[in-house]
Amino acid sequence: MTEERQADAEHLHFWSFIDHAVALVGRELPAVDPLAMRLVLTLTRAASMLVYDLESTVHRPRGWSWPGFRVLFAIWLAGPVEARKVAELSGMSRAAVSALVSTLERDGLVGKERAEYDGRAVQLRLTDAGLEAITSAFQAHNEREHEWAGSLSEEEQHTLIELLGKLTAHSTQFDARHRA
Repeated sequence: MTEERQADAEHLHFWSFIDHAVALVGRELPAVDPLAMRLVLTLTRAASMLVYDLESTVHRPRGWSWPGFRVLFAIWLAGPVEARKVAELSGMSRAAVSALVSTLERDGLVGKERAEYDGRAVQLRLTDAGLEAITSAFQAHNEREHEWAGSLSEEEQHTLIELLGKLTAHSTQFDARHRA
């Protein structure tokens, strides 16, 4: 069976692997739900493609990673804001946000200041350069989003948004793990 799989693997690509995986797992583990498997594989691969494209065409040319963009975006829209809230809004760990903020601060895009309501708390804010950088980047980002969404009609976009909302809302029914 291993030689057969190796021969099959030579002809696989990013998308055909889904069909291959569902068929093979279905033969070896008949109790597996093939439709759920196909849904999750397709969703994660589509999300991976989208993130890679946005990062490589919009954010890397500006010297940012995808997580760096997410931090700047959260500070832009919620700031001034504490780092713990940036972690929550961006779906990242506090440690990851802290490391990114250090880099973004070094690059002159983010500033830190003591919170007026609690001298121990530190709030993050965009610098003038950070505001200019994120607004410029987001315009390019949104143009790319528009290109991605262009394959769907407006009604299909709304339907997909509703379906993804339904999928994520249902996750509370089975104690799914996610960053809050």
